[in-house]
Parts: sequence; C-alpha cells; structure tokens
Amino acid sequence: MTTYAALLRGINVGGAKKVPMAELRTLMEGLGHESVRSYLQSGQAVFTAGHGDEESLAAELTAAVEKHFGFSVDVIVRDHAYLAAIADACPFPAAELEGKQLHVTYFSEPVDADRFAAIDQGAFLPEEFKLGDRALYLYAPTGLGRSKLAEQLAKPRVNKGLIATTRNWNTVVKLVEMTAAE
Repeated sequence: MTTYAALLRGINVGGAKKVPMAELRTLMEGLGHESVRSYLQSGQAVFTAGHGDEESLAAELTAAVEKHFGFSVDVIVRDHAYLAAIADACPFPAAELEGKQLHVTYFSEPVDADRFAAIDQGAFLPEEFKLGDRALYLYAPTGLGRSKLAEQLAKPRVNKGLIATTRNWNTVVKLVEMTAAE
C-alpha cells in the first residue's frame, strides 16, 4: 500500500464546482482506497492504495468525480516521497516565511524554463519563482491574491497542455505530514 495525496483543482473556491469533503471521502472509499482523509475544504485528500500509479489514480478519480458530481475536475495525485522531496527542495527560506507568502504549483508533467521565458521576473521583484520537479515555487510576500507574478504564471498560454494547481506552504507541509507512514 502506498500513501498518496489527491489534489483537486478549482473546487469549493467560489464557483459552481462544490464538492463536499465527506462525499469525496465516500467516493474514494468506493474506489477501493483506504485511510481516506481530507484536508480543508479546498480539494485535497490523502489515501492509501494498493493498485495503480499516480496517473491512473488521478484518471480514475477524475472520472469518478465527473460521474458522481456531474462536472469535470482536474486531479493530480502524488505520493509521499514526491511531496516530501518537493518540500525539502524548496529554494526559498520556508522556515522564515509565513505560509501565505510561499506557494507550490504542482504540474501534471515536467516543465522547463522555456515555458516561462516570456515572463520578466525582474519586473515583479520582490516576487519571484523557481522551478522544481513538476513544480513551481512562488515567493509572493503580500500573498497570492495580490501577486502580479502569480497572474502571469496562471495565464493559459503558460500552462497550455498542463494540469496546474497551487497550494500555500502550510498546505504543502500538512500534506507531507498526512502522507507520512503511520
């Protein structure tokens, strides 16, 4: 059995895509997953599975959510080792920052610097970003909601062909804790 986190993109954040966490947990248990727990209301669940890999588990959950709730939701699934490696590799001084100042955008596949070449990072200082393994770290000292750099990073032309979902540093750390071996 491997422990994973499922990151659902764009649910319960002011739109029509409402997914009650209790229903999501029941849905995931119906897929045969065990130890299903959710964190907050914004689309993350931790579970164990004895079958599949990250991509097949994400596809399975995407299909189940669409069938059950009637709308499509992008899902990224990552195991504990990956989540811990992303937290450990943070290029910013996470211990010195507030959780709202540091974010990780998880991508469905690897990205390279060419994708972001048109963004002049110097124009957004002190905000900045750095790439990681299927992830982007964003330092936004006034928070994500006020970040002009985050607006540029979220443009469709930058993320074309990818699933991308962002979590603040508090959630990044909590998912590492929740997916750790019990």
